[in-house]
Amino acid sequence: MKKQFLLAGAAAGLALAATTAHAQSIDYGSMEQLFNEPVTTSATGSPQRSTEVPVDMTIISSADIKRSGATDLPTILSRVAGVDVLNFAAGQSDVGIRGYNQARSPRLLVLINGRQVYLDHFGYTDWTALPISLSEIRQIEVVRGPNSAIFGFNAVSGVVNIITFNPKFDDTNAIDLRTGTGESNFVSVVKTMRLGDKVSVRISAGGEHQDEWKDNSAAVTGAMIHNPTTLHANIDAVAELGSKTQLRVEGSYSNGQASQVISTFAYAAHRIKTNSLKATVTSDTKLGLIQVQGYHNDLDALTPGRRYLNGITVFSVEDLFKVGANHTVRLGLEYRDNQLDTASYSGAKISYKVLAPSVMWNWAVNPKLSLTAAARLDKLSLERTGSFPVGVPQTSNALWDRDIKETSVNLGAVFKATDADTLRATYARGVQAPTLLELGGLIIPPATPAPVGFLIEGNPFLDPAIVTNYQLTYDRDLPSLQAKASVKVFMQKTESVKGQFSTAIVSIPATATTWNAYQYANTGDSEMKGVELAASGKFGTGFHWSADTTYTKIEDKPALTAAALILRKVDFEATTPKYRSNLALGWADEKWAVDGYVRQVSKFSSYNGNLLEPVSAYTTLAGRVSYKLQNGIVMGVDGVNLLHGRQSQAKGPSGLQAERRVQFTLSKTW
Repeated sequence: MKKQFLLAGAAAGLALAATTAHAQSIDYGSMEQLFNEPVTTSATGSPQRSTEVPVDMTIISSADIKRSGATDLPTILSRVAGVDVLNFAAGQSDVGIRGYNQARSPRLLVLINGRQVYLDHFGYTDWTALPISLSEIRQIEVVRGPNSAIFGFNAVSGVVNIITFNPKFDDTNAIDLRTGTGESNFVSVVKTMRLGDKVSVRISAGGEHQDEWKDNSAAVTGAMIHNPTTLHANIDAVAELGSKTQLRVEGSYSNGQASQVISTFAYAAHRIKTNSLKATVTSDTKLGLIQVQGYHNDLDALTPGRRYLNGITVFSVEDLFKVGANHTVRLGLEYRDNQLDTASYSGAKISYKVLAPSVMWNWAVNPKLSLTAAARLDKLSLERTGSFPVGVPQTSNALWDRDIKETSVNLGAVFKATDADTLRATYARGVQAPTLLELGGLIIPPATPAPVGFLIEGNPFLDPAIVTNYQLTYDRDLPSLQAKASVKVFMQKTESVKGQFSTAIVSIPATATTWNAYQYANTGDSEMKGVELAASGKFGTGFHWSADTTYTKIEDKPALTAAALILRKVDFEATTPKYRSNLALGWADEKWAVDGYVRQVSKFSSYNGNLLEPVSAYTTLAGRVSYKLQNGIVMGVDGVNLLHGRQSQAKGPSGLQAERRVQFTLSKTW
C-alpha cells in the first residue's frame, strides 16, 4: 500500500517535472523513498536516479549537509571528489572542479532552483552572498566537466545546482543558532506557510558575523581587511493556477562585507549587495510539459576605487515531450540581457544580448542502455554606449559592435552491464564567454594626462575559451560489503585561455596623445588529464564511510612565452595541485551523531604580484558531535582546521592563513 502511494506520488511529480535544472517542481522526498537513492531532473528534464544520469554528478543530500558540521557551502563542496577550494579569507573561498581554480574563479556555473547566482561582472560566485540558509537546501548537485548544452550559459568546468525545499511539498521550519571562537555568531530562521488550498510559501532570513583571520603577512594591510558580515532574506511561493499549471515566484536579497582576493590575487575590502526576482510557470499540455521562466538579478559591488553596477535579465521557454515510449525530447530558447556600468571610469556601459536555442534528446535504447545528446547555440551580440576618458587609444563604440557565435555539445551513454556494474561515457564541448569586465567594463585611467601613466582596460576583441572533455566511468556496487566504488578517467583541452591584464605587458603602446594600455588577452591553450578513485559504504551498526582521491596533470601551451602566463595569472600547470583526497567516517544512533572529515591537498603555487610563491601540501581535519533532544532540538559542537592553529590553504607568505575555529550550534526543526 505504501509503495502504491509512493508510485502515485512519483507519477504526480513526473507530471510537474521541470524541463531542465531551471524548475524543480517535483516531490523529491517521495521519489527518494521510491528509488531509495537521490533523484534529479537536471540532466534530461525527467526524474532519474543519480546513478543513471548521463553526466558525472554527485548529489549532496540535506541529511549530508546537516551532519557535515559545515557552516558554508565551500566547505561542503570541498568534500566532493575532484572539487578544488581556495580558502583566501574567513569570508572568501573560490571553488573549481579538477583544476583551473583561481581568485574569483569564472568557470563554474552556480544555480539556485535554476537561477544563476554567479556574478556576471567577473563571472565568479561570492558564496557568502548567496541568499539562502543551509537548512532550506534539499540537495546540491555537483556536476563535473563542461555541460553548457544541458545546464546553460557558461557551464565550462562544472555546475553546482542548489535545489531548495519546495513549499508545495515540503513543510520546512527551522531555527539555527551558532556561536564560537573567532567571535563567530550566526542565526537563521526558515518558515513554511499555507495560504489557503492553492498557495504555499517559504520565507527565510539570516545573518552572520565573524572576525577575519589574523594578519600574518606584511603584504596584507589593515585597509584590505574587513570582518565578514552578511545578511540575507528569501521568499519562495508556489501557486496552483489550475489542475495542470503552477506558478512559482522567488525573491531574494543579500548584503555583506568581507576581505576578498580580487582576480589579480591582491587583497581588498569588499562590499556586495544583491537582489533578485524570478517567476516560473509550468504547465502540462497536449504539446508536452511547457515551462516559461523569467528572472532579473541586480548587483551593487564596491571595491575601493571601483563600484560595479550590473543587471541581468533572462527569459526562457522550454518544452519537454515524449516520442513513443523510449524517446524524450526537450526544446528550449533562452534570451539574456546583461549590462554593466564601466568602473572606475563611470561614463559608459558595456552590454550584450544572447539568444540561445537548444535541444536535448534522450533515448532509452533498452533497459540496460540509454543515450543522450544535447546541443546549444549561443549568439552573443556585444555593445558599448557612452563616453571615453581623454587619453584612451580606442575611442569608438563601434569597436564593440561584435557578434560571438559558439555551439555547446553534450553526449552521454550509460550502460548497465549487470545489476552491479555501470559504464558511462561522455563527451562535452563547453564555451566560456568573456565577462563584461574583460570585454570593457573595467577601465581605470591614470591621474596624469597622456602620455604619462598607463591605462587598464577591457578588450572588445577577446575570444571565448572553448573547453572539450572526454570521460569514461566505471561504477561497481559491492552489496556483500555494503559498499560501492568508482573509477573515472578523463581528458580535457581548453583553447584560447583568457588571461588577466598585466602592467608588465603593454597591449597598446602610448602615443603623443594616449596612454600605454594594458588589456585582458587570450594566452594560448591548456590540456589536462586525470583519474579519480572513490568508494563509500556502511558497516556495523550506524557506521558509514567514504574515501576518494583525484589526480590531475595540466600542461599549459602558451601562445607566446611561459613567463606571460605568470604575469597574466593563468599558469594553471603550476597553480593546480596534482592530488586532492578526502576521507570521511561517521556513526549515528537515534540521538547521537559523530562525524569526522580529513582532506589532503598536495603542494601547488599561488601568486604574489608578478611572482609565483609556493603553498605547501596541507591536511585538514573537521568534525561534528551532535545530540538530539526532544521536540526536534539538536545540540552540536563543530570544528574546522582542527590540526593546526593556522595554516596556508590558498596563498603562501603573502596571504592570510586559515584558523582553527570551534562552534557550538543549537537548532530546532518542526
